[in-house]
Amino acid sequence: MNRRTHAALAAVITASLTLALGACSSTSNDGGDNGGQQGVTTAGDGIIGGTPVKGGTLTILSNQDFDQLDPARNWTMPVMDVGVRMLYRTLTTFKAAPGAEGLKLEADLATDLGTSSDGAKTWTFHLKDNLKYEDGTPITADDIKYNVERSYSPELAGGPDYAVRYLNAPAGYQGPLSGERLGKEAIEVPDAKTIVFHLKRPVAEFAYTTSLPTFSPVPKAKEAGANYSNHPVSSGPYKIESYDRGKRMVLVRNSNWDQATDPIRKAYPDKIVVDQTLKGGGIADRLIADQGDDKNAISYVDLVPSKISEVLTNPDVKKRLVSENAGCTTKLDMNNTKAPFDNAKVRLAMQYAVDKESFAGAMGGPAFNEIATTYLPPVLTAGAAVDHFMIKPAGDPEKAKQLLAEAGFPNGFSTEMVTSTGGKPQAESIQASLKRVGVDVTITTVDPTAVNSIVGDKDKQPGLTSLGWCPDYPSAGTFLPMIFDGRAIKDKSNNGNMTRFNDPSVNAELDRIAGMDDLQKANAAWLALDAKIMDLSPAVPLIWQKKPVLVGSNIAGAYAHPVWAGQLDYAAIGLKSAK
Repeated sequence: MNRRTHAALAAVITASLTLALGACSSTSNDGGDNGGQQGVTTAGDGIIGGTPVKGGTLTILSNQDFDQLDPARNWTMPVMDVGVRMLYRTLTTFKAAPGAEGLKLEADLATDLGTSSDGAKTWTFHLKDNLKYEDGTPITADDIKYNVERSYSPELAGGPDYAVRYLNAPAGYQGPLSGERLGKEAIEVPDAKTIVFHLKRPVAEFAYTTSLPTFSPVPKAKEAGANYSNHPVSSGPYKIESYDRGKRMVLVRNSNWDQATDPIRKAYPDKIVVDQTLKGGGIADRLIADQGDDKNAISYVDLVPSKISEVLTNPDVKKRLVSENAGCTTKLDMNNTKAPFDNAKVRLAMQYAVDKESFAGAMGGPAFNEIATTYLPPVLTAGAAVDHFMIKPAGDPEKAKQLLAEAGFPNGFSTEMVTSTGGKPQAESIQASLKRVGVDVTITTVDPTAVNSIVGDKDKQPGLTSLGWCPDYPSAGTFLPMIFDGRAIKDKSNNGNMTRFNDPSVNAELDRIAGMDDLQKANAAWLALDAKIMDLSPAVPLIWQKKPVLVGSNIAGAYAHPVWAGQLDYAAIGLKSAK
């Protein structure tokens, strides 16, 4: 997902990356203001504030609107966290706990984690009793089927495309908005509480796939097309009372949500107010000051780098900082269809040209990130970072010049880079890196909401952009195929594979690994494929992100969830005191 990050610009940008780009100012990484930041984090199993009480109003301070709350289109972080923890439920989901416990998959709407047959090509789920929407109508298996079908609709682009990749659906199926439903060859609904998925190939981890918002229910009678995002019908513990987009959203309890059917979501606050009108620095200032109602507030966005020293040198504030690894990789994406990045040796030269130390500093330094040395983040490589090229963090300009000369560009070349308005410092660090080897980069800044429409359009996409990716669940199968499968590329509304990299041998290996039923062997194969793609260099891995988030002093149950990209888990957060 684009989260963490996914992460929010739009589906390809992880929300944690997006928020960092939108709010961060440039800072050095020379041991000055960043001194002592290494390892700043809550304890691996730490929960700030202990167990919350029932009641009170939780305030979420933000500087932006949610890009998509429609469950068929919600594929960025932390918007997915908001959606699947508060507004809608999925067939399966992850335990509400920090650390390794949070990686455990549990049944949600389903009675269990599903039953596979036909060599993991057929998966059957049964729904729990007494499941209802916010208006009291029953949730049925066909409602889940309907939302899965919606993920095929070109009018509802941008969401998780696992159903499109996996289901045995007819070629050219365009979703249900025109009245066409999928047949039994793809999804069967033999009764109101049973749904059966038929896949093109074995998917041993399909129970994890059904934790995505694609596999939540949407009642056909409430279909609103592209406007459904304004008020998705709640199957979760909260419903939307009001939503003035880009300004304020108010959530109140969904009286038809039954806690007995949902042991995961705790629903501690009575009300949740999301204020989207603030500035990143202003959010930090308010939470550092910790006055009045701000004691009951949390930040939706990353702590800005300019405030990190102020936080770390104040023990009372530092203990309210959550900063865990997000499991996301920020990359310098090169448009592999646009000269000269259609030349693999030019792309390889960029691996040596980029000063990752400078970029990491512009993204806030060690409290915010670690330098990335391969595409797969450590969470997908058994916790240990893989250093593929063994290049010094500051780069190797001489090696880069040598490779450019061998590629036919001894004098370098010119290219363009697009970024959000808040991402200019990071783009300038890339610009300075490449200038060292004769590559002139022209930077174009646009509103964050416009980035995806540009980089996702073949005719508009420039040579360079800096985006990120986070696994949708702890599997490299949600990472490498999403960003490097050439068959998923679209001319417009492109998502995931933003480099437009399309290598037949890589595509074939993606399929081979995805069909393996031995997950240990699959993990080893993913590592080998990661190395192969690194050699082809469609993108330069830059940093592995952390997610630094401040909370108020009356907040309880605050921890970084390992699946939600280090974001606070909205399933379990609340107040110490509701008075």
